[in-house]
Amino acid sequence: MVTSRTRRPPESVAVAEALGAEVVTLGSAGAKAMAVVRGEVDAYVHAGGMYQWDSAAPVAVAAAAGLHVSRIDGSPLVYNVPEVYLPDLLICRPQLADAALAALAHS
Repeated sequence: MVTSRTRRPPESVAVAEALGAEVVTLGSAGAKAMAVVRGEVDAYVHAGGMYQWDSAAPVAVAAAAGLHVSRIDGSPLVYNVPEVYLPDLLICRPQLADAALAALAHS
């Protein structure tokens, strides 16, 4: 499970505990998303907010690679709308999505 180098949101800790995962840290949203795409980690949870342009391309690549991508409440990520702020996101292996979303619902 990958999270920010500068902060560890409680949501990422909750998912890591639910999945029995080790938490590792990386820099940018793109680097974290690509770590999931490459299979270096199984999930990326971000709950600190970002702008659409921070995650649009990494999310598109992750989705094209067959990964689960959503908001942390399971709703779709919506881009190209007037409100450019994106509060959160989840990128993970599809088989882990239900467990991750359940952990997020209880965090």
